[in-house]
Amino acid sequence: MTDSTRMLAVVPDPASPELARTLDLAGYSWKAVSSITTASEAEPDGGWAGIVVDATESVDGAWTFLRSIRAQHTSPIPALVLVNGTQLGELQHRDDLFDDFCLSPFHPAELEARLRHLLAAEVEVVHADLVEYGDLVLNLETYQASIVGRPLDMTYMEYELLKFLAQNPGKVFTREILLSRVWGYEYYGGARTVDVHVRRLRAKLGEEHAGLIQTVRSVGYRFGQSRWDS
Repeated sequence: MTDSTRMLAVVPDPASPELARTLDLAGYSWKAVSSITTASEAEPDGGWAGIVVDATESVDGAWTFLRSIRAQHTSPIPALVLVNGTQLGELQHRDDLFDDFCLSPFHPAELEARLRHLLAAEVEVVHADLVEYGDLVLNLETYQASIVGRPLDMTYMEYELLKFLAQNPGKVFTREILLSRVWGYEYYGGARTVDVHVRRLRAKLGEEHAGLIQTVRSVGYRFGQSRWDS
């Protein structure tokens, strides 16, 4: 069971039955809040462990809430946003307001995995299982990654996508194959989901290494040398 000594804030109130059931079965302590005021009033002494915001009913309200709560805290509270397939465009240029997102309707196993990654504490690994490609290093035990020694702050699915590509350098994959192999089931977001994750990965890798993930026109993506390597 998940450690229940820390509590999640869930927006809005009431939470959807599917979200409430998933959090309960995963063992999380959580409290639904309807506004930034009620979130502040209900915040535990130790602070919120994280925030899950369901934006499917009111995406504008979700961004307003996240903007307000991040303004109130010196250290940002880890935040996951639930969006539907038509709202993917809303994620662009708002990376500073959330740490991860999940498409709704969601698969409980994926939401649980994303929350575990979002809330995971750093652990010391003595014998790490690593994937290395040039300056890129992925630790398969801690879900951590770095480029030229610089830690990469990635969401769960960004990490899974980068891991899959790095384990298959030089191979070209269509968006449909990536959805099947990385997400593992028919995904509501479709091919655009892959494009969103690739865009965010390239930004986090930085300009020098963004070319590690190459676009193969009319086909998909390939992982290989950056454009700065010879």
